[in-house]
Amino acid sequence: MRKIFAVFICMFMIASSAFAQSLWYKEGASGSWGIFSDHKAHDVGDIVTIVISERTSLQAQKSFTNEKEGSQNLNAGVGIFDFLKAASISGSDEFSASGAASDTNRVTGNVTVTVVEKEPNGNLIVEGKQSIWQNKDEHRITFRGVIREDDVTSANTVPSTKVANATVHFDGKGPLNAKQRQGILTQVFNFLF
Repeated sequence: MRKIFAVFICMFMIASSAFAQSLWYKEGASGSWGIFSDHKAHDVGDIVTIVISERTSLQAQKSFTNEKEGSQNLNAGVGIFDFLKAASISGSDEFSASGAASDTNRVTGNVTVTVVEKEPNGNLIVEGKQSIWQNKDEHRITFRGVIREDDVTSANTVPSTKVANATVHFDGKGPLNAKQRQGILTQVFNFLF
């Protein structure tokens, strides 16, 4: 009976050592996820939501003024030039221009991206695309940037104001987008003139 019990204990120890893994271990990660730890994105393949809230405002005013005046006096001729009479000439030139420009843009939205690379200093390079179809029109958002692991919230979101080297492209295709483009003749005239 003792031999059977010893064999059973040996088999149990071999089996338990072969399959001893934590329930919270993440395969391929540098460490394990504890039961009370935040499940924030910190490695390649993790998902982060970028909260886009960008606003740009530009105002410019310019004015130019340029004035020039000139006058010439010509005395009466002497000797063989006595046919010249006294004369004077004057002229002035004035130019004035002013202009103003104002431009305000606001972009809001969310785009979920994937961590594609982890830099040696711990920064995460994220990239992602989102495509929305509506009435045969496609609206695409493409996002790429660098985030700090510390800026990722517990909800796995990062505000766009904390993304370095951010590149956001908004484009699309379809009937509505085609109508918003200039015609071929207009593009040719804009190119020539």
